[in-house]
Amino acid sequence: MTTPHVSPRLVALGAAAVLTVGAGACGSGEDEITLGLITKQEENPFFVTMREVAEDVADENDVNLLTAAGKSDVDNASQVRALAEMTRDGAEGIMIVPARSRAIVPAIETAREAGVIVVALDTPTQPRSAVEALYATNNRRAGNLIGRYAKAKAEEDGIEPRIAMLDLAPGISVGELRHEGFLTGFGIDDGDPEIVGSAYAQGDEDNARATMARLLDEDPGINIVYTINEPTAFGAIDALKEAGRDMDDVIIVSIDGSCDAIKNGVRTGEIDATSQQYPENMAREGLEAVAEAVRGGPSPSGFLDTGVELITADPVEGVESEDEAFGVRNCWGD
Repeated sequence: MTTPHVSPRLVALGAAAVLTVGAGACGSGEDEITLGLITKQEENPFFVTMREVAEDVADENDVNLLTAAGKSDVDNASQVRALAEMTRDGAEGIMIVPARSRAIVPAIETAREAGVIVVALDTPTQPRSAVEALYATNNRRAGNLIGRYAKAKAEEDGIEPRIAMLDLAPGISVGELRHEGFLTGFGIDDGDPEIVGSAYAQGDEDNARATMARLLDEDPGINIVYTINEPTAFGAIDALKEAGRDMDDVIIVSIDGSCDAIKNGVRTGEIDATSQQYPENMAREGLEAVAEAVRGGPSPSGFLDTGVELITADPVEGVESEDEAFGVRNCWGD
């Protein structure tokens, strides 16, 4: 696929996992090396984009790229197997998007003990020191941006907040950071009476639809919905429409910034705002850094912020944002 254009200021630098091998092209004249990429699953365009960009960058850098994906956003077992298989098959460096931030750590430690350089993309491990480096969105900031937006929008529209929170799953750091960021941005804490419903939807549209329907049965007056990602947002929107709610009376905020969400959610006004992140930056910067380290260069280290921008068709005063045209120019996925 063609890598989406990203403004320079944004560049901060289902079976058990099946491995596929892509032969590296002779782009750089370097000796060919073998690296691996493990994502959470293949249906979310975020991870599809990450894999496709990594494959393109691998071709440019004489890298044989092994890829693997689990069955869902929370499938740790497949990732454990993929780490072991890639290590056995000669990967000298592995990039992984952890499905379970703590549970994956022993498998990462085993790979590193075998001499493999391991970096995380998108989702931090717990502890972060389990990997050499993290290439990711500042997920706390992403949540904070939509929290600030939802608060300002509610005040602008005279809405008395009745918040539903559709989170990812327990023990996954990316979900926890986004959740905490939203609360901070909105100016509330867990347990605040303005939060009238909270549940885990696992980042899945069908689960989100069913979960949102249940929350609406418990409180039909929900008028602000925080969603962990845009598949969750679209599931929540379906449930709200099925319940007969006027979408003009509900504020929906999310995180990802996919092309589908910008064109069919933000542009239409059904998703009021989303924090756009840049998986192509994670894949490109991560693969180039790991390849350089394997070839004797400096080892990647620390947290490398790959950028985030708030996208909305209905800006509010006091919250910096970009419009949907910017979102389309910088989006990813079909």
